[in-house]
Amino acid sequence: MLRRMRWLTDGDGRWELDAETPATMEGTARPVPGDPLPLGLSRGPRVTRPKQLDFFHRFMASPLVPSFSASREGLSVHHAHLLHLAHNWSFTILEQIHVPKLVSVVKEKLANRQEGASWSNDIKKHLHDVMSIGVGTELLITPDTTLLLELYNINKGDRGKAIFHHKAKHLDAFKLLLPHQNLTLEASWPGLFVDKKGVYWDVPLSLSADLASVGSSSGLSYHLLLQQNSGEPKCFGGETNDAPIALLPGLCAKAAISIKKSIDIWRKKEDKLKGVQPYDVFLSDSHVSFTSIVGAVASGYLGDCSRSVSIQDETQKSNAFRMFDERNKFAAFADLFASVTFTAQYGNFQRLFLDLTRASARFDISSGSLFLCGASRLAQDFFFSRRPELETFCDVCPDVVVSLQQQIVGPFSFRVESSVTIDPRSQDRFVRVDDSVFAIDWALKVLGSAKATAWYSPKHQEAMVELRFFEA
Repeated sequence: MLRRMRWLTDGDGRWELDAETPATMEGTARPVPGDPLPLGLSRGPRVTRPKQLDFFHRFMASPLVPSFSASREGLSVHHAHLLHLAHNWSFTILEQIHVPKLVSVVKEKLANRQEGASWSNDIKKHLHDVMSIGVGTELLITPDTTLLLELYNINKGDRGKAIFHHKAKHLDAFKLLLPHQNLTLEASWPGLFVDKKGVYWDVPLSLSADLASVGSSSGLSYHLLLQQNSGEPKCFGGETNDAPIALLPGLCAKAAISIKKSIDIWRKKEDKLKGVQPYDVFLSDSHVSFTSIVGAVASGYLGDCSRSVSIQDETQKSNAFRMFDERNKFAAFADLFASVTFTAQYGNFQRLFLDLTRASARFDISSGSLFLCGASRLAQDFFFSRRPELETFCDVCPDVVVSLQQQIVGPFSFRVESSVTIDPRSQDRFVRVDDSVFAIDWALKVLGSAKATAWYSPKHQEAMVELRFFEA
């Protein structure tokens, strides 16, 4: 799945988090690193898929949790067994049943009835095709340090992942107090990536080290990333051979820094019901606000992946720093980026009906240098009374993502998120709505701010049920 179904002002702003996906048992895929945006930089904290399933089993009376991926196995159901071996050590067994294959086995059994042949023996014979097994173990080394090892499809020997995560309390650098840092070391074999078209790619071995400041409402944020890919990427579940160059073997180093500022234009707290807890504490105030982010990203490449910088694209027309040494397979790139998000909410999410209406729109400038060049040309055309070219308008048009949430009844709300493409060159549709995702959220009131989300993407024909904590 290409989106996280998070509100646009949440988390780390411009940084891309892992995308939720029903394509594999692990449930996540990393965005393909792309320029000039710092894609793939963030390794935001996340509840692992086995723990999500265990929560559904224990507290939401859901012994089987469904997911759907038209390009893979179709409808699947998941179950997890979580065992606590010690107070800081847990072990998980994850089961995935492929429903279409199970139905096919049952139909074949009914069509070919044989005397003396038992159902159990027939199911056991096809168990390898019907069910996938995964195991995982998590060790809490300290309250802020965890080590996670996961193996998926162990009956087929397909996938594995090891993650070391440490949360530092504070870091005082250059007299700037950055209160929380996340350090993540990860090895995946293979690493699953997803590109902008929704195509999944497997990299045989992917190693990464990421240091990131935890986002806040305002202030300085940074990301540092080292990533090593080994082996030729292969299309996961498809026939496409044109792999993204950024996934080719090589070492990538990235650094990004940004300044974030959030301002409340209007906020109302007076209409809250006394003694009534809202369904979500992060959605309890009517308000209008905006958040702006301005930053810069620099990246260096060594190996075959360095060819991604030499590709001709729109940023070639800008003043972005770009260097490519084909002989030594080295490249460097640097650019600016910016983002502005407007959010409006009416309602306190306390009453039973229609007490929450929330809309948000994010405007992203992916290449600051390209935007400045386009704005400069437009200013010159206006000053000299010249007719601007359509290409110039395209250079200053931002990427737009809009979201809308509406309470249905009680803790249930409907949510939709769509990307909006503005293309002055198109004679048919100047504005095009694309890549919509629809979701039903069930706010878990007793946890303060948590929700179970069931989402569906018509474009990619994917659906999933997942659990989210502390997201507005």
